[in-house]
Amino acid sequence: MDKEKIKQQLQSIWSWIKRYKWLSIIVASMFLLSVLGYLFIIFGGRFVFDERAVILPTASKVVAEDGTVLGKLYSENRDFVTLDQIPDHVEEAFIAMEDQRFYEHAGISLPAVTRAIYRDILAMSKVEGGSTITQQLAKNLFLVNDKTWMRKTKEVMASVYLERNYTKSQILELYLNQIYMAHGLHGVGTAADYFFGKDIEDLSIEEGAVFAAMVKAPNAYSPHNDIEAAKQRRDLVLQQMANEGNISTEQMLKLQATEIKMNSQEEERDPWLDDYFAYVLEEVEATYGLSRDALKRGGYTVEVHMDPDIQKIAYDQMQDSDFYHGSNDAVDGSFVLMEQETGQLKALIAGRDFQLNDTNHLLTKKQPGSVMKPLAVYGPAMQLGNYQPYDMIPDMDIDYDGYRVQNVDGQFDGEVSMFQAVVESKNAPAVWLLDQIGISYSKSILKKMNITINDQGLAIALGGLETGITPVQTAEGYRTFMSGGEWLEARSVRAVYNKDQEQLQTEEQEKENVFNSQTAWNMLRMLEAVTKEGTGTAGEYAKALAGKTGSTQHPERAGAVKDAWFTGITPEYVTSAWIGYENATAENYLTTGSEAATRLTKAILTELDKRVSLTENFEQPDDVEDLPEPIQLPEINDLTSSIQFGGFTLLQGELDWSPAEDKRIVYRIYERGEDEDHLIDEVEGQGHYTIDRINVFRTGEYYVVPYNPLTEQTGEPSNLTSLEFDF
Repeated sequence: MDKEKIKQQLQSIWSWIKRYKWLSIIVASMFLLSVLGYLFIIFGGRFVFDERAVILPTASKVVAEDGTVLGKLYSENRDFVTLDQIPDHVEEAFIAMEDQRFYEHAGISLPAVTRAIYRDILAMSKVEGGSTITQQLAKNLFLVNDKTWMRKTKEVMASVYLERNYTKSQILELYLNQIYMAHGLHGVGTAADYFFGKDIEDLSIEEGAVFAAMVKAPNAYSPHNDIEAAKQRRDLVLQQMANEGNISTEQMLKLQATEIKMNSQEEERDPWLDDYFAYVLEEVEATYGLSRDALKRGGYTVEVHMDPDIQKIAYDQMQDSDFYHGSNDAVDGSFVLMEQETGQLKALIAGRDFQLNDTNHLLTKKQPGSVMKPLAVYGPAMQLGNYQPYDMIPDMDIDYDGYRVQNVDGQFDGEVSMFQAVVESKNAPAVWLLDQIGISYSKSILKKMNITINDQGLAIALGGLETGITPVQTAEGYRTFMSGGEWLEARSVRAVYNKDQEQLQTEEQEKENVFNSQTAWNMLRMLEAVTKEGTGTAGEYAKALAGKTGSTQHPERAGAVKDAWFTGITPEYVTSAWIGYENATAENYLTTGSEAATRLTKAILTELDKRVSLTENFEQPDDVEDLPEPIQLPEINDLTSSIQFGGFTLLQGELDWSPAEDKRIVYRIYERGEDEDHLIDEVEGQGHYTIDRINVFRTGEYYVVPYNPLTEQTGEPSNLTSLEFDF
């Protein structure tokens, strides 16, 4: 009975299905499509989602120790801030204005989405806006270039995916960092600094409301573009915050009565920052392996050693046209100031009017001229132990297998001390000495100072290099003379932090012991003499200074200068100044040499000394012997003689002359002989000599010759005097 009844019921259903077949198919199909559509929206978001887009490009910035921002590097100008940094009232302003049910919905507002999809389908294009914060984020992250009629559907799919895989806090943090805030700004962190000169943590309620007001139309509601429209829109946000209970009505009225007070925006940034900024970018890539593209997206903070005051002093002095004398106004220059104790680069000027993407003269190798002599010749020679500052070396016209060199003045002294050769920047002695110590040995010393050259000729002594060296390399090299012979790699970067403020690790500064402390001190003393009595006397600077000038011949203009240098050393800093043209052509040449670079350096140091008093004298290290001052032999032309009673022989001969002030000079007394003259004695530092035994029956003739015990040189003989007894 029951089986029969069941059979009848099944037959009845089947009969109904056959009668309403198409209706059944339609209903089943709609149900299946609904399920599939639901599943597609729920699980299809992963095909719209792009994990790379969620990693927001964040600007990297270069910051000096005092907080001065040298520059930013970005693909999108965004300073990423965490939700913990963003005040609650800023979050509330955005939620009140854009999505009151943000913490309740699952990413979409069904009525708004249905209406938007319906209108988009009718128009076959996107015509409907208005969406949740999650939808706005999904659209801006994944669909900014999608113009298809399916865009709203994709937006919903991506929104659902975000809600399923991210917390509300994460979504809100991404949203507040992603939104466009006009003027090329992205995110509330960047906007806080730009509009109000504040960190995001310090943003007030009414200031946060300004940002929430701008979302709908950033350019239209930017306070910089339309202050009245921005205020009206801000007041609407405050009204909405009051409606949502975020602030009281009394607060709302009080805040609506305030004006929008913005941070003034300078049209141009300080022009002296680009020089240092450009150098830092090169160093970051070399030492940290961070490319420009990585910096544009990574949100790194690069802390640098630049001293803004010194940087500005150097820049200002570099603008003085009095230091630039050439065939036209295109004369350029560069300047380096490095703290000698630490190797920290405190000031870097890459050009007189340098801008990013210009030729960076700090990084461009140039022929150093005579600046090379202490590094390649005199320092290495003393380090060998075979040559000392007062050793005499040839100053002659010598043919080195076809290579000959002239001194600047065209004169040769026959021989000079190394000290004199350095002070007067003589070419011939430097080339001779390099030939003696050997080019390979010289290059091995240079390599310790990170100066690697391919040149093989004796022109190395004069800085006649094929590719040259950079101003920073010269500063690093000259530091060895102030630091007991230690070479230290110069650094502009103090530290690099990623966007999570974790410090990146890099190799420590390279160090190398190049010279012993005595060699370094001797070289420093000789370079000090260069600034006092040699080629580095141009300009005025009253404190301790050592240094070396350098200039190179112009390749296309006879008698003209191509490069002019001065590398200086003070107890605190090492400097390197270069003046020249970017391209040395027949039309581009200097009309003055290294004196211009010397005066420029001294002018910068003088201004720096006004800011922080620099040291008066170099302090001699405990482990070295001081280098004696050079001895200048006098000309003696007032030698006189007389006979006096006294002594064992009753009669004595007395010789008198005017001695020099330098008591180290030895005076050798000679008696004229028939065949040869005889050295009878010598006295030190005095102008009198007594001859105990004289022959009263003949006339004795005498003269005095000054002698330099440092160089073992003798001077010119004095006038001849006769000692005779007049009966």
